[in-house]
Amino acid sequence: MVSADAIRTAVGILGNAIALGLFLSPVPTFVKIWKKGSVQEFSPIPYVATLLNCMMWVVYGLPMVHPHSMLVITINGSGLVIELSYVLLFIVYSSGGKRLKVLVMLLAETAFVGVVALLVLTLAHTHERRSMIVGVLCVFFGTMMYAAPLSVMKMVIRSKSVEYMPLSLSLASFFNGVCWTAYALIRFDPYITIPNGLGVMFAVAQLVLYAMYYKSTQRQVEAKKRKAELGLTEVVVVKGEANKVVSVPMNGGSNAENRDM
Repeated sequence: MVSADAIRTAVGILGNAIALGLFLSPVPTFVKIWKKGSVQEFSPIPYVATLLNCMMWVVYGLPMVHPHSMLVITINGSGLVIELSYVLLFIVYSSGGKRLKVLVMLLAETAFVGVVALLVLTLAHTHERRSMIVGVLCVFFGTMMYAAPLSVMKMVIRSKSVEYMPLSLSLASFFNGVCWTAYALIRFDPYITIPNGLGVMFAVAQLVLYAMYYKSTQRQVEAKKRKAELGLTEVVVVKGEANKVVSVPMNGGSNAENRDM
C-alpha cells in the first residue's frame, strides 16, 4: 500500500511543475511589453505580490524554520527568480511615478523579508514557534497574492474586456491552487491550505469573468482593427474646374479613386 508521505511527495512534485507553469505563464505578456517598449495598462501588483509571497515561503521552508519542506523551497526559490525578473522588466519599461512606485515596493519587500527572517531565527527558538510565525505571515501574503488580480478583475468588469487578464495565468492559478491544497490536506498544514484554498476561489472567479466577457473582448478587438484600417486612408476633395476625389494613404503617396479631367 502506498503511504501518505509518498502520495504527498508525488502531489508536491506535480505542484512544483504546475506552479512553474504558473510563474512562466506571464511570459507572453512580457514579450508584448518588451516589443512595445511600454507596460501599457498592465498592472505590476500581481507580480510584486507574488514575489513577496515566494520570498516568505522560501523562509518558511528553511530547515531551521520548517524541516522537511524541500519541495516548498524548490518551487518558491524558482518563483522568486522568475518574479524578480518580471518586476525588474516593469521597472525598465515603466516611466515616472509608476517606475518609482514599483522600485519602492521592491525595496520595501526585500527589507521586510530580511527583517522577518532575522527576528524569527534569533528570537524564536523552536521549529514550532518559527513555523507558526512565518506560516501566519505566509497565509496573509499568500492571500494577498491570490487577491492581487482583483484590481484586474475590476478593470475587466468596467471595460467588459479580458484583454489584460491572460487566460493562461487564470488557468495556471486554478490548477496550482488545487494541487497545493491537496498537498496540504494529505498531511494537514493549515498555513498552506488556507491561502491555496482561497486561491482556487479567486481563480474560479477569474475564469467566470473570462467566459462572460470573452465575446465582448473579441468585438472590441475587431472594432479596433477596423478603426485602424479606416485610419490608414483619408479622402481629399480638390476644387477646380472639376472636382477630384483623391484617396491619400496615411503612409505617403496618393491613389486617385475618381478623376474628372
